[in-house]
Amino acid sequence: MANKSLFTSLFAMPGPRPDRVNRDGAPAYGLGQEGKLAQLAVTGTLNETFYGRADGQLADVLEAARAVAPWFLAQAAVYARQTGAMKDMPALLTAYLTVVDPDLAVRVFGRVIDNGRMLRSFVQVMRSGRVGRSSLGTRPKRMVQRWLDQASTRALMAAATGQDPSLADIVKMVHPKPGDASRRAFYGWLLGKPHDVGALPPEVAAFEAWKRDPSRELPPVPFEWLTAFPLTTEQWVTIAKRMGWQALRMNLNTLARHGVFEVEGAIDVVVARLSDREALHKVRPMPYQLMVALSQVDAGVPLEVRSVLEDALDRSVSGVASLGGRVVVCPDVSGSMTMPVTGYRKGASSRVRCVDVAALLAAAILRGTPGARVLPFEGNVVPLRLEPGASVAVNAARLASVGGGGTNVSAPLAKLNAERAKVDLVVIVSDNESWVDANRYGATATMRQWNKLKDRNPEAKLICVDIAPYGTTQAASRADILNVGGFSDAVFDAIARFHAGETGNWVDVVKQTEV
Repeated sequence: MANKSLFTSLFAMPGPRPDRVNRDGAPAYGLGQEGKLAQLAVTGTLNETFYGRADGQLADVLEAARAVAPWFLAQAAVYARQTGAMKDMPALLTAYLTVVDPDLAVRVFGRVIDNGRMLRSFVQVMRSGRVGRSSLGTRPKRMVQRWLDQASTRALMAAATGQDPSLADIVKMVHPKPGDASRRAFYGWLLGKPHDVGALPPEVAAFEAWKRDPSRELPPVPFEWLTAFPLTTEQWVTIAKRMGWQALRMNLNTLARHGVFEVEGAIDVVVARLSDREALHKVRPMPYQLMVALSQVDAGVPLEVRSVLEDALDRSVSGVASLGGRVVVCPDVSGSMTMPVTGYRKGASSRVRCVDVAALLAAAILRGTPGARVLPFEGNVVPLRLEPGASVAVNAARLASVGGGGTNVSAPLAKLNAERAKVDLVVIVSDNESWVDANRYGATATMRQWNKLKDRNPEAKLICVDIAPYGTTQAASRADILNVGGFSDAVFDAIARFHAGETGNWVDVVKQTEV
């Protein structure tokens, strides 16, 4: 008699055979080049990761970019920037597009390079030679010139706060032609060349006057220009009143270090600004950004300020649709999920880990769908009870505090099968580097367990949310399985649309992006 377990594995086990191995060497499914590029575009940060180096990630991106049509490359760049709120990756994709389809790059440039930081990133990538050229070239040079010509003085001042390259470096490279005396004077001032002081933009003139006499009122320039000089506590309070909403939530520790919260009434000012509903509606901070702010505040930031950030986090997910039906959300809390969500970066790694983002997504779904069941997992499902009425921050913190073992993506599905549970939707949030459940033959354990669950729940759907740029999954995409990447609030929309039957493929969502 032939070996029964061997031949059962080969011929009777349901599901497709894996065509890849993941970073742990376990069987997995490839996403296809379009899916791989889309995933990298919204999860890749070009930094070191738990399983890989930054240069390896860059090689993966360029390989996928070469394999897809330029039009899809353009759509991925726009989607990553406008929907995924990414920075370095869309700049890289746009730079690569200037090589493979310069005409299309012109159409995409303004959609992706939408502020000074993005402009500096684009130029940095172009000069690096990593996309096939080490200089801007004629057409990219014109695109940068056009950006400078159309930018407001305020936008140019904001662009002048960074380095490597600085805005001055970029101006030297592309030689924009000033449209008027004010812009000519600004460029002269920026480059340290002779210029008409009387023609300087009022903000720059006020800054120069303040440098000569710091007792003057603080000029209306980017606060980074001011912090290079000695400032009084009262001046720091003024800066706190002027900062944009995002800058304020990112600089709370700086304000604390300079004694702002010790000034009478300053706490109320900051709390009022952070809780301003009109400002929140305009800025639309992502849940992930608010989690970053909460994770980074030091002990010197008052509890009142932390509380208003928690409230803002709750409001940011208040629009998460109620999914309806029997929903199970499964955040991965294994050891590899302790990686900073934006990768390891010397001296600048984010305090927010992949497990924090997985916990945030799970807590947000629970908030929108109070009847949802949460099954955190590592090597096995981790017993944990959450309160649907608790704040998102509280539930996310509880989820992120457990686990730490190996990765077994099939564990929550196996538990549901052991219980013979009735399920309509399962959402797994993971880096997909499953290895505890690896097997030599047939489908992955995740696909086997999912097919078993489908036998009892023929209408059930599975969504695998990937928050790491590794390019494989444990469940092959099909009509009832959606693989989606990213950690912005766009993920919630993708989940709701798939659950409602509006779309069955994440790549198709990216392809709906206008170019």
